[in-house]
Amino acid sequence: MHWWQTGVIYQVYPRSFQDTNGDGVGDLAGIAARLPYLAELGVDAIWLSPVFPSPMADFGYDISDYTGIDPLFGTLADFDTLVARAHALGLKVILDFVPNHTSNRHPWFVESRVSRQSARRDWYIWRNGAPDGGPPNNWLSEFGGSAWEYDAASDQYYYHAFLREQPDLNWRNPAVRAAMHEVMRFWLRRGADGFRVDVIWHLMKDEAFRDNPPNPDYRDGDPAYKSLLPFYSTDQRQVHDVIRELRAVTDEFSDRVLIGEIYLPVEKLAAYYGANLDGAHLPFNFSLIETPWRADAVASLIERYEGSLPAGAWPNWVLGNHDRPRLASRVGPEQARVAAMLLLTLRGTPTLYYGDEIGMTQVPIRPERVCDPWGLNVPGQGRDGCRTPMPWNASRHAGFSSAEPWLPLAADSAVSNTESAAADPDSLLTLYRRLIALRRARPALTHGTYRPVAQSGTVLAFERVVDGEALLVALNFGAEKANNVVLPNIYRGTVLLSSSPGRDGEATAGHLTLRADEGLIILRDS
Repeated sequence: MHWWQTGVIYQVYPRSFQDTNGDGVGDLAGIAARLPYLAELGVDAIWLSPVFPSPMADFGYDISDYTGIDPLFGTLADFDTLVARAHALGLKVILDFVPNHTSNRHPWFVESRVSRQSARRDWYIWRNGAPDGGPPNNWLSEFGGSAWEYDAASDQYYYHAFLREQPDLNWRNPAVRAAMHEVMRFWLRRGADGFRVDVIWHLMKDEAFRDNPPNPDYRDGDPAYKSLLPFYSTDQRQVHDVIRELRAVTDEFSDRVLIGEIYLPVEKLAAYYGANLDGAHLPFNFSLIETPWRADAVASLIERYEGSLPAGAWPNWVLGNHDRPRLASRVGPEQARVAAMLLLTLRGTPTLYYGDEIGMTQVPIRPERVCDPWGLNVPGQGRDGCRTPMPWNASRHAGFSSAEPWLPLAADSAVSNTESAAADPDSLLTLYRRLIALRRARPALTHGTYRPVAQSGTVLAFERVVDGEALLVALNFGAEKANNVVLPNIYRGTVLLSSSPGRDGEATAGHLTLRADEGLIILRDS
C-alpha cells in the first residue's frame, strides 16, 4: 500500500504554527523547528496551507507567483530545509495548489487586463455585460455579491468565484493548463510529496454561462451565495478531464499524492476518483464536518460513503480544517475524544487539523481584530476563530512568538497547550498519540475492511477486520451511560484502548457498558 493510504495527514496553517523572526506570524523555519513534535505525535505527512508570494487579500489563496515563497514565510532555501528535515524524520510534505484563481496582481492577470487584444486575455474569464446592462449572468461570489467585476478600460467583466482580487483562470485554455502543470513539476522536483488542490470542483464553468437556478431550500439569514444552486459554475463534467491531466503530472514522479478539495455530497464525490481511478487519489471527504453529531447520522453517512466508492478507491475522512469552526467547539470537549477515536479508526486516510489534538476551541474575535475577508464581507462567516496561533507552553504569547500574534491566542492558552498536555497521561494529546500508534501497529486499522455492527440509541459500533484480526470500535455519542449494549455472536475480547481512563485490558463478553462520552477499541478473541 502507498504511504498516503496507511498514513495520517496533519494540516498546518503556517501563519499560526510557529513564529521564529518575531513578527507575530508563523513561518517555514518555525514549522521546521516543530517537526519533532509532529514526529512524536505519529503523523506521516504535513499539508501546508499556501506559502507562496501573495498580497494576502485571502491570506495566501490569492497567489502572485506560483514558484516562490512569500518573504513573510521565508525563502526557497527555507522550504528546501523544511523538506529535508521532514524527510529525515520520515514525514512527507504536501503543498496547497491553488489553480482555480490567481491574485489580480499576478503578472498573468496584469497582462490579461491591458486590453482585449492581450496575449493572455483568454487566460482568464472575460465576458461582455448582459444585453440590458449589468453582469453577464447571475453567478454569485462565495465571499458576497456578484461574481463579476466590471473593468471600465475594456468594457468587459471578469469572473471571480471568491474575492474580486482573485480572478478565475480559464481552464479551457490549453496554455493555462500547460503553465499550471509546469508549476506542479517545479515543486515536485523540489521534493514536495504531493498537492492538496484548492476548490478543484470549481475549475471548469458552463461554456454557455447560463444563469444558476434558485435554491428552493434557501432560508432568510443564510449567506446570499446560497440563494442560488451553483449548477453551472461548479462541478462541470469536463472538470474530470482537467483532473486526469493533473493526476498524470503527479504520476510522472514516484509515490506522490493528489488530493482534491471538494464540497459535494458523497455520491457526487465518487466521480472525482476518475472513471478508471485516474483522478484524485483522495477526493477530500468533508461530510463528517457537516453531518449532525449523532450516532444514527454518522452511521448512515459511513454506509452511504462506503457504498458510493468506486471499486478499488481509497476512502478518507476529515473532521476539521481552516475553513470550518473548531472540532472541540462543534462537538464539545468531551465528545472531542470520541471524535478522535472515530477519525482514527474508520477505514481510509484521516486528516487532522493543527491543534485539534489538544482540543483547541473556536476563539472569539473582537470586531477590530477580524482579518478574514469572508468575515469582513459577510458578517458571521469569518474563519479567524479556527486559525488562531498554536499554544506551545505557558510563557508569554504561548511560545508561539516573541511578539503579539497576528490573531489572538485562546484565553486558556496558559493552561491548555502542548507542553501541559504532553505531561498529562489522560490528556487528549496523549489519546491521539496512543490512537495513532495503535493504528500503525494494527493492520486491521490501517487496511482492514469496515463492517457495521450496531447502531442503537447513542452508540455506534463497527468492526475493522483483516487476516483473522478483528477489532471492535464502540462509540458513545451521548452524555449518559449506555448500559447493556448487545454485541454480536457473544463478542469476547479485550479492551486495547479506551477514550477514558481505567479500562485498558478489561475483558468483554456478550454485553458492554459504555460510560458517557466514551469510546472503546476491543480486540476480539481468536
